[in-house]
Amino acid sequence: MLQEAIDQMRGRIPSGIAGLAALVLASVIWLATGFYQVNPSEIGVVMRFGKVVATTPPGLHWRIPWPVEAVLRPPITRVLKAELGFRTLDPGPPARYRPVTEESRMITRDGNIVELDFVVQYRINDPVAYLFNVLNPDETLRHSAESAMREVLGHSTIDAALTEGRMEIQTAAHELMQQTLDTYESGLQVTAVKLQDVVPPGPVQDAFKDVINAEQDRQRMINEAEGFANDILPKARGMAAQMVNEAQGYAESMIKEAEGESQRFTLLRDAYVKAPSVTRTRLYLETMEAILPGVDKYILDNSKGGTNPLPLLQLRQPTAGKAEVAP
Repeated sequence: MLQEAIDQMRGRIPSGIAGLAALVLASVIWLATGFYQVNPSEIGVVMRFGKVVATTPPGLHWRIPWPVEAVLRPPITRVLKAELGFRTLDPGPPARYRPVTEESRMITRDGNIVELDFVVQYRINDPVAYLFNVLNPDETLRHSAESAMREVLGHSTIDAALTEGRMEIQTAAHELMQQTLDTYESGLQVTAVKLQDVVPPGPVQDAFKDVINAEQDRQRMINEAEGFANDILPKARGMAAQMVNEAQGYAESMIKEAEGESQRFTLLRDAYVKAPSVTRTRLYLETMEAILPGVDKYILDNSKGGTNPLPLLQLRQPTAGKAEVAP
């Protein structure tokens, strides 16, 4: 286009002016090549002769054109993913995967072999470090993830890896992996480590399934026993508390009764000291009234030496219309 414009101007304007116009037009086109667009998920890293001089946010910007300045645009907000132990051939549906045995096969603390597939999600948190501190940061992350998972699994048993210890393994691998990447100053931040599949090698999978089923049955029986204990223990504690309260109440009543008997005996003793004969007679009469409640009772006084008994005291009220007399 520049050459065509120069050819058209040669016949119309002097050659000196045409050359200057061509130079100006070429300069304008060269400067126009300095405009660049940064997408919303990216950040622009401007380099001047290979040295980082600025970073630019999303939007339209201008830089000194090549070969003075260049722009790299790493994605800093997008969550990236690394697959370890497998590769996705077709996301599907249905999805198709290719196993990578050299990555997935690992050994546990108790000497068992498992095949472990997991996914690492990460993002770029320092674009300058990501671009210039490590030669291949994505491959470095893969190697760090595999190394961290092997170390964590080497401190775990196969039962923990296959059953309830998966969350602890993910957390420990995440922390160890981030420590390694920070040591390299890679500019990467791990957001999640997710175990996809943890299985024993093919020839022994059936035996391990039986072990897992037995472990699940054991845990179920433990839960049922704990549920029964949680149901019966409060009832037993309530019955025990009731029996204790009843015993305490009975003890209190017996103590009060004993104290009352003791006080009554003390009063009786004091009365006896003051009037022994009267007290003995009163006790005798009260005893007869208590042991012979339905019998007519008469008291005879022979103190005067008489042969005919005379009624001294009538202890029972006479029946209506009848009078009780001494024989």
